[in-house]
Amino acid sequence: MFGLSKSKGNYAYTVTRAKAKKSLLIKEDDYNKMLQLSVSEVARFVSEEGYSKEITDLSDRMVGVDLVERATYAYMANNFKALLKGSQGELHTMLAAYLQKWDNWNLKVILRGKSYGVSADDIRDDLVPAGNLSYEDLDKLIALDTTEEILAAYSKAESVDIPSELIADYKATGTLGRIEDYVDKFHYIRMVKIIPTNSIPARMFSDYIRKEIDVRNLETILKLKMENIDEEKVMEYIIPGGKQIDAKLAKQLIDAKTVEETFPDLAQLDFYDYIKELVDSGKMNISDLVLVTKKYEANEAKKFSQQYPLSILPIIDYMICMEIEARNIRMIARGIESGLDKEVIKGLLVI
Repeated sequence: MFGLSKSKGNYAYTVTRAKAKKSLLIKEDDYNKMLQLSVSEVARFVSEEGYSKEITDLSDRMVGVDLVERATYAYMANNFKALLKGSQGELHTMLAAYLQKWDNWNLKVILRGKSYGVSADDIRDDLVPAGNLSYEDLDKLIALDTTEEILAAYSKAESVDIPSELIADYKATGTLGRIEDYVDKFHYIRMVKIIPTNSIPARMFSDYIRKEIDVRNLETILKLKMENIDEEKVMEYIIPGGKQIDAKLAKQLIDAKTVEETFPDLAQLDFYDYIKELVDSGKMNISDLVLVTKKYEANEAKKFSQQYPLSILPIIDYMICMEIEARNIRMIARGIESGLDKEVIKGLLVI
């Protein structure tokens, strides 16, 4: 699945499909309209905007926010699967590696669900089969009895070697955190290794992934620092391969006594302009940080996709925009149900 192919791939065909899908995405004005609706009206609205199959398929057993959330995930998964299935060669290899993050998502859903005694049907409802594993593959994982069996089957399917000491740690503590962290870290390490460096677009894609690693590492460092986690422990969670936050800078940030003491070192990061307002306010929190870094990632993807139209870049740009659309729709539905002020909800959207 993740071996490099001698074939470059069908870029023109796959890019054309991705651009056609991107043209159907919800516009900013549509979000403003949605903010005036009830949750059931939001469901009807997105159904008319392309989500009709997913809304129809799920509406016999779900309503309200649950229906909207599951439909957005299903729509996104169906579109990503279609692009992955239609791609070939080197392009397919890179897309498969990129979308493997959703296989990790589903592994976590299954492991957590089984550990808490959640029913198989409820676990299925939370899956997002947007990666390499099909509904049938995921069903086989759900049918397995033990965590060890699930991890063994997943490792074989995804060519991931989960260390035995992590499994032993889970047996001893009943905590899945280290295993979940490992598969996420492995995903990024493999991504950096798999992306070829034989063309400018591929190198730009590699840089984008490495910048994403920087963002994830900063979020991790600040989150764990706010929770007063021991410095040595924090270092275990750092993903190698970042473009700017290397081991040295990561250690500097981790060694800072407070979140505020990290701020001078943040000025050197490419995405500092996006977080500057949070830094200047002196009130850094993770939810706001995640919001502004998502905007940074979306803008970076848009910028590089326009430079090399016949490459993987416009496809990744579409996928990032699709993820953001699904997030925005869910945020609107949840906000409306919770009775949040419309301006507050709008401030939580990535537009």
